[in-house]
Amino acid sequence: HLMNNLHLTNSLTNKKEIFNPINPKKVSLYACGPTVYDNAHVGNARALVVFDLLFRILIELYGEQKVIYVRNITDIDDKIIEASKNKKVSISDLTKTITKKFHMDCENLFCLNPSKEPKATDHVHEMIKMIEKLISKKAAYENDGHVYFSVSSFKKYGILSNKNLDDLKAGARVEVSKLKKDPLDFVLWKPSDKDDPGWDSPWGRGRPGWHLECSVMSEKYLGSNFDIHGGGLDLIFPHHENEIAQSCVHNETDNFANYWVHNGFVTMNKEKMSKSLQNITTIEDATKKYSGQVVRLSLLSAQYKQPLDWNDDLLKEQSKTIDKWYSMYSSEISSKTPDCFNDLLDDMNTPLYISKLHELFKQSQNGNNDKRKEFNKACRLIGLFNETIEDRADFKKNKIKISEEKILSKIKEREQAKKIGNYKLADQIRKELNKEGIDIKDEKGKTIWDYK
Repeated sequence: HLMNNLHLTNSLTNKKEIFNPINPKKVSLYACGPTVYDNAHVGNARALVVFDLLFRILIELYGEQKVIYVRNITDIDDKIIEASKNKKVSISDLTKTITKKFHMDCENLFCLNPSKEPKATDHVHEMIKMIEKLISKKAAYENDGHVYFSVSSFKKYGILSNKNLDDLKAGARVEVSKLKKDPLDFVLWKPSDKDDPGWDSPWGRGRPGWHLECSVMSEKYLGSNFDIHGGGLDLIFPHHENEIAQSCVHNETDNFANYWVHNGFVTMNKEKMSKSLQNITTIEDATKKYSGQVVRLSLLSAQYKQPLDWNDDLLKEQSKTIDKWYSMYSSEISSKTPDCFNDLLDDMNTPLYISKLHELFKQSQNGNNDKRKEFNKACRLIGLFNETIEDRADFKKNKIKISEEKILSKIKEREQAKKIGNYKLADQIRKELNKEGIDIKDEKGKTIWDYK
């Protein structure tokens, strides 16, 4: 009764397609990892969790030994250089610290380790080789220590983002430079100042362009043509478009990745989450406040292609769900794949899958032990229930350090303050309780409190 075939929406065709791997014994997935200049936020976490879910689905279908998942670490980039100057720390200290934090985030979100996690700085030699080959094919040119990819050398440019060259040129948001022959050409290598990190190359001391890094690392570990390439929607253009161009020309292939999978944005109270708007929640803060499972379930609550709005109501609701589900936690799990796995095979339809989890939960509550085992298996398939009941209870206990007595006495204090008209103090007390993870509401002359 399983569909047996995974269906994915392929950004190359904008259609839902049956997934046919090139080699079912070596199913390949590449996802763009973090640029390690700052702590990852919930927008980045969505891609992490979505591609972790896809990895889990592929493992369930093909077996653990037959799936290779590569997620890179970009540890050389202009943003990193800038951040190290602003924070007055060395680049290697900054990238080490942020990479370590990123790994903690992955662990806290219950993401499996990828099969390979290559770092850009370990592959500069291969990047230089790729640039040399592109120059020899007349698909790239050097000018004043910079090397650019010549977009006109790749006839299918725009295939992923559905943009045609004339439109692109008209709206060339791409970085302007007098050194380029064409405004769409993009940088493969650029010179480094003496204080900035750099590597010796035929074009002088410099560093690679960001797009090139992913092309080199995916080819090294997955070959010149592989199954799935993933990332956030914001990477389609120019990052992924440029990867396709340079890889196809370099590898002399028609295709680079056969399926392109992109997850939608996370908004914060309906605005795009971005550093410039300063409306960012780091993964660390979110998992500390709500727990990794709650954050994970929240990130899976919308289908991966749709936008997802991050707000307290969503998190409180998923928090209650996880607490409720834990009453049916069991270490006994069913050995067969649950029927609802079909919903994941259908373009990772997590909202439908989660609604089936609610049904299985109800059936388990009614004492059906088979359903309980199936429910536990289905939760683990999407990376939930990785903690025991005790772990979950400890998290709840440690989060609330304030006793009920203290809460009630604070509420009394606040009521006194309001009586004498000292609203400033009343508000201060409310804020103190908020900090302790307690919400208070005034309803019909009574103060009611609840855990956040």
